[in-house]
Amino acid sequence: MSESVQNQRAVLVALAKSAREVAACEVSLDELSRLLDTAGGTEVARVIQQKPSVDPATVIGSGKVEEIAALCAREQITLAIFDMELSPSQIRNLENGLGDVMVIDRSMLILDIFALHATSGEGKLQVELAQLRYTAPRLTGRGRDMSRLGGTIGTRGPGESKLEEDRRHIRHRIDALTSALKEMEKNRATMRAQRERSGIPKVAIVGYTNAGKSTLLNRLTDAGVLAEDKLFATLDPTTRHLTLPEGEQVLLTDTVGLIRGLPHHLVEAFHSTLEEAALADILLILADRSDSEVENEIAVTQKTLKDLGAEGKPTLLVYNKCDAAALPIPDAAHTPDGVVYISAKTGEGIETLLSALLRIVREGKRRVVLHLPYAESGLLNAIYAHGTVESTDYEADCIRVCAVLDGKGQGRFRAYIASEEL
Repeated sequence: MSESVQNQRAVLVALAKSAREVAACEVSLDELSRLLDTAGGTEVARVIQQKPSVDPATVIGSGKVEEIAALCAREQITLAIFDMELSPSQIRNLENGLGDVMVIDRSMLILDIFALHATSGEGKLQVELAQLRYTAPRLTGRGRDMSRLGGTIGTRGPGESKLEEDRRHIRHRIDALTSALKEMEKNRATMRAQRERSGIPKVAIVGYTNAGKSTLLNRLTDAGVLAEDKLFATLDPTTRHLTLPEGEQVLLTDTVGLIRGLPHHLVEAFHSTLEEAALADILLILADRSDSEVENEIAVTQKTLKDLGAEGKPTLLVYNKCDAAALPIPDAAHTPDGVVYISAKTGEGIETLLSALLRIVREGKRRVVLHLPYAESGLLNAIYAHGTVESTDYEADCIRVCAVLDGKGQGRFRAYIASEEL
């Protein structure tokens, strides 16, 4: 990252339609400031315009635009970030009114951070595709030449050179990216099918950005994933084996962080990443206990999971960063079922977490007796993969197998189950 980007000075702008909305705007701007810090910029000032309706031309009204223009000139501010989505015409009007100040919106800032943190080939393609679909129409309306792209917040990333090409080539590029991602999705589906056949339960760590998901994955599996005190430090999912107490195995996946107001088009662009949560057997919802907005962040996570079709799964709510919250970890006897308090950083509460996860994994498991015809003896390996085989007896007309199977195994081998018990 260049020094000019690190020192980019910005004003944050929000619109409150009433006095009651000002406090909520401040909270949202605090988060926008953290996003800016992650992107390498510095908040110099923030402006909240109280206005009962959105000005269709400039959002905040021409008078407030003049005030911000004077502020930018006085404070040497070169970037204005609006805590909302802007239309192409609004960007053009605002840039014309603010002078030599670049205007971006919340989505463009998030895309910029994604561009910084995408490391895999698929992640980079996803970022570029999202940039093209979202940013390209807005660039056509800007009062600035497209040569400005590259090297500043809101413009960098794997797609920056492509965005400088003639507009008629962008559609071809989008088509090529879409095709490449579909091919990668086929490969991902093949890998998923292999994991399905293994019968090992899949656990996804989900939660608000910067809740500590990567730190927890590293603590549990020595995954070596980058863990920073930054928003969206992890973009690409990482899956590792985890051995629970008493030898149970699960596949643990770290997923991209969630955030309030994440636009639908960004959710769609990173669907293949987010669907790791939708396809998991168990969800660990991680929450930052030290954050004053923690309950709202849990609500955002739960709503996003619902939108992804991931609701109704066995879930463990894990309050992380208890070391930073200056609050004691509640005694297990006073903790509701399905809730755990930990510090992924120090390791406090990790044993309790593993025990709670083990209980969820074992819920729904049953001891069954299967009568497997000799013609189907090849299924014996699959039965071993789906559970714990306690005995195998080769009888006259079948193989009698006593095993403890999970829900998937019970469904797969239902036709061969002769008896079962809890």
